[in-house]
Amino acid sequence: MYSDEIDLDADTVLATLYAAKKYIVPALAKACVSFLETSLEARNACVLLSQSRLFEEPELTQRCWEVIDAQAELALRSEGFCEIDLQTLEIILRRETLNTKEAVVFEAVVNWAAAECKRRCVGPTTRNKRAALGAALFLLRITSMTLEEFADGAAQCDILTLEETHDVFLWYTAANKPRLDFPLEARPGLVPQKCHRFQSSAYRSNQWRYRGRCDSIQFAVDKRIFIAGLGLYGSSGGKAEYSAKIELKRQGVTLAQNLTKFVSDGSSSTFPVGFEHPVQVEQDAFYTVSVVLDGNELSYFGQEGMTEVQCGKVTFQFQCSSDSTNGTGVQGGQIPELVFYA
Repeated sequence: MYSDEIDLDADTVLATLYAAKKYIVPALAKACVSFLETSLEARNACVLLSQSRLFEEPELTQRCWEVIDAQAELALRSEGFCEIDLQTLEIILRRETLNTKEAVVFEAVVNWAAAECKRRCVGPTTRNKRAALGAALFLLRITSMTLEEFADGAAQCDILTLEETHDVFLWYTAANKPRLDFPLEARPGLVPQKCHRFQSSAYRSNQWRYRGRCDSIQFAVDKRIFIAGLGLYGSSGGKAEYSAKIELKRQGVTLAQNLTKFVSDGSSSTFPVGFEHPVQVEQDAFYTVSVVLDGNELSYFGQEGMTEVQCGKVTFQFQCSSDSTNGTGVQGGQIPELVFYA
């Protein structure tokens, strides 16, 4: 406080923020919040949401929501989720934009209830877990699960009573549906956005061929976003299935990759191929996305590529990648779209 110097780390920052708030040292509080924002990720987002509400830091709260919404599955399955208070749990369960399946939300809530029983020094019995959850249990959107998800998961969990389980099964299958104490509307989740970098597409009898070579492009954004996947061109010779290995890297370090398949219908449309989880991308830094395709060799390709594309409030910049061994660049080629959440 007297030297105006600080050395923060993850173990001390929250206690320091508490002291800064208590003794009204705004510069120190600001430094703590900045440190927390830079260290924010899915595994600690729920804990930091709880703390940001406690310390009344709206900007940090908003950043936490961005991560929790876009990377909901990772956030809810983290150890940190089980450490939050009941009020924060209820706020999360009321969230319409959680970008995950309700079965994941249900599993996370059951884990939280067991952890809360441990904090209360009581056994994790059905009665104790329901007492720990209280009204929060009835914020779960049970009916937005598929019948299979409910039967294989929630129905076999002891958190629901036999009567509740019976009524939910009837709700799925009966013409006369019983009244449920759970919300019936599914969470809308986040709407993915698409950055399309070509102004036109085409095909020729000798292009675009693959043979296991890599198509790659570099990009940067002026605001923090979450990359969910790519939009790819498919076969120019009718319906065809492709195997696609997609990858996202920064400075040569792999941040995410996925090996999957997609089917194209012979049109010049793009076909989405996603990563397992959305990946946080920071502003003003170049990232590399790549794809290696295996399937019908002849494909559509993009033309009249743009070096800068405005998508809502996010500006993308593109440049050629040295990883590209199949001809894709800024002006033309494959990887016509980036799919993202902002």
